[in-house]
Amino acid sequence: MKAKKMKMMTLDEMKSKDIGEIGTPERDKYEFDLRMELLGEMIKSVRKERKLTQEQLGELIGVQKSQISKLERNTKNVTIETILKVFKALKANVKFSVEMNEFEFKVA
Repeated sequence: MKAKKMKMMTLDEMKSKDIGEIGTPERDKYEFDLRMELLGEMIKSVRKERKLTQEQLGELIGVQKSQISKLERNTKNVTIETILKVFKALKANVKFSVEMNEFEFKVA
């Protein structure tokens, strides 16, 4: 029996094949969701580094422990203001990068 030769692919090639090419709505949503998940993980990591419980962090920014738990698990429905409050309470610097996409505006 002849062995099949496996084709090697980069991670970006696999994403393009399975999720969609860069710039497609599906790929953009995937990349956005991934960044939001990483943001929650960052908050959790910094909180633990500062040796704070979720309850203590919540007290620092004026929310319940459950809100911190939700934030660490899912940052999709959180305002930038809340994220900035969290990082300020954690004494961590935050840098945002904004990309401007070119849009075509039509006036009817």
